[in-house]
Amino acid sequence: MRKLLLAGAAVSLLSIAGPAAAADLPLVPAWAPAPAFNWTSCFLGAHIGGGWAHQDINDPVALVQNTFLGPLTTGVTAVQVSATGLVIGGQMGCDYQFGYTNWVLGAEGAVSGANFRGNTNAALPLGDPGDIATVTAKTDFIPSATLRLGYAVNNWLFYVRGGAAWGGDKYSVTGTFLGTAFGFEGVDNRFGWTGGGGVEWAFAEYWSARLQYDYYQLGQRAVLVTDSINTLSGVVNVNQNVQTIKLGVNFHMWAGQ
Repeated sequence: MRKLLLAGAAVSLLSIAGPAAAADLPLVPAWAPAPAFNWTSCFLGAHIGGGWAHQDINDPVALVQNTFLGPLTTGVTAVQVSATGLVIGGQMGCDYQFGYTNWVLGAEGAVSGANFRGNTNAALPLGDPGDIATVTAKTDFIPSATLRLGYAVNNWLFYVRGGAAWGGDKYSVTGTFLGTAFGFEGVDNRFGWTGGGGVEWAFAEYWSARLQYDYYQLGQRAVLVTDSINTLSGVVNVNQNVQTIKLGVNFHMWAGQ
């Protein structure tokens, strides 16, 4: 009988102590959302992508005919060259996220190397039948210095950007005129502006990936081209714009969650 009484008392004590011990345990939620990414940081990264350039080139026909025949009164001849290719480069900058808001303001410098190339033919009406000028345009690099304004949604940043841009180009006008071969070449570095936007995703504590579109308006400039074959020179006028789509990755130095 004594053993039965002791066993019953033990069961009673356990039934009382069980709920009390459970009440003392800390409450742990089954799921806790990850903290939002903090975009305040400086960053360094790289990008790769593709793009296309459009050049309106005026007077390549007059360039050839005038240098061989002297001043002419022919009208302006315009040709259009569309160049496509790849871009690869790097970027660095800093962002600041305002307090507990979702707004992010940043500044960035970027340099993209490019291999854009395109050409078109223009007839030379004062030459022999079949005489043409092949006009070639190349874009080698596209640096930029921009500001960006973004809106953060958890680990995503949607942004627009704009600022200053430069373009490094090479032009050539080659062919045969009245039985004489010619080869005009020129180099041009021009200044303009850029605008675009994109989306950036913070996929790790210090890392993000971005997809970005950029439009570059590099304006109109007179480009001096020289024919080393015949020791001649002249000027063509070029109006240029460039568009790119780039995929990039950034390392944020002291941002994170």
